[in-house]
Order: sequence, then C-alpha cells, then structure tokens
Amino acid sequence: AGDAAYRYIAEAARLAQAGEVDAICTAPLNKAALHMGGHRYPGHTEMLAALTGTPEVSMMLTAPRLRVIHVTTHIGLLDAIARIEPGLVERTIARGHAVLVRAGIAAPRIGVCAINPHAGEGGLFGHGEEATKIVPAVEACQARGWAVEGPLPADTLFFRAGRGDFDLVVAMYHDQGHGPVKVMGLEEGVNITVGLPVVRTSVDHGTAFDIAGTGRADERSMLEAMRQAVTLATRRAAA
Repeated sequence: AGDAAYRYIAEAARLAQAGEVDAICTAPLNKAALHMGGHRYPGHTEMLAALTGTPEVSMMLTAPRLRVIHVTTHIGLLDAIARIEPGLVERTIARGHAVLVRAGIAAPRIGVCAINPHAGEGGLFGHGEEATKIVPAVEACQARGWAVEGPLPADTLFFRAGRGDFDLVVAMYHDQGHGPVKVMGLEEGVNITVGLPVVRTSVDHGTAFDIAGTGRADERSMLEAMRQAVTLATRRAAA
C-alpha cells in the first residue's frame, strides 16, 4: 500500500509537470506504510520536492482566520533549531510573501515567530537564537520594503493573527504552527506546498485509521483542499 501511494503521487506529479492536470490535491499519507514500501520520505512535501526537482519548498497551512508557513517541518525539535538559519528564514518569508501576492494580497502583513518563550526575553531564555537566526532575515525582508515584523512571542503573535493583524505567520517548527491552525479550524484547514512548480493542496490531518469504517470521518478539510486547488490553479493560469 505504501508503494502504491508513492506511485500515485509520482504519476500525479508527472501529469502536473506535463500540463495534463492543473493541480494536485492529496489525501492523507501513512508515513509508516510509505517507508515499508521502500520510499524514505518524511511526507508528501519532501516527496513532491524530489519528484519535481525542487531544492527547497515550504509547508503552508490555512484555516478560516489564519495562514501559517513553516521554516522547518518533519524533523525533531532539536534538529529543527539547529537547522534554522537566517537564509532559510528569509527564503521562507519570501515564498510566503510571493504566494500571498499571487493570491491578490498586494502588501501582505507578515509576523515572524520567535523560537524561545517571550522571544528570548532579551537573552534570558535560550542561547541568543532570535538575534542570530531570525533578526537578520527579518531585517533583510524589511529592506525589500515588505511589512515583516518579528521575531515575536508565538503565543501573542497567533492571537494577533487570529484577530486580523497579520496575513501570514512564519512558524519556526512543526508544532508551533500546526497547533494553532488545528485549534482554529481543523475541519476547514488546508495544507499548501509553497515553492513547487505545480499547485499542490492537501488536508491538514492524518490518515485516522482508528476511525476507518465507523462513519465518523469528517470530509470538510478534503473538500476545502479541493476548492483551494481549483482557486490556486485558476490564479496561476491567469498570471
């Protein structure tokens, strides 16, 4: 089954790159089955990047009142902190800015999360990660004339984004971004891979094998992912 899942995705990527389909919308993928099938990818995002020859992509999650793009995703927390560096943060912000501009937001307001509680509290928490890993990227983006603010404490940043102060939040690691999105709209949440040469959307939940066959599955995230695939494909064609 894991091997079959890989083959379906590979064929979808081929069709999209050939222009035979306008977008890819994926259902959840069981990573354990994928690995058992001989395909050692952390998930769809990394697999589609490899299949399309894209060196770096970002995961963006959307909910009815929140958009979040991630600097790192499917790696452990300690590894994520080690991987974060100004260039990666700046490129992630740039990918998020570009996709929002294409979506019709001329001047996106972007809030960037800190790594440590209270954004490090002036060096009291952490080892100066905000100053060395995030601030240079924020300043570089501000120098482009973009409305980028941070690093900000994640707890207050997500509150402010939820009330409309920001169009996009840049999260530093997986759970920092996933948690708020799922609290604010798991049923309508959508996962968008940003930076691919093709449009790809997906649900923002897992396979939920534990409720298979019970009639309790909620299809709303899948339907919204399909709708957003149509919208993004239409805007790409118009551009």
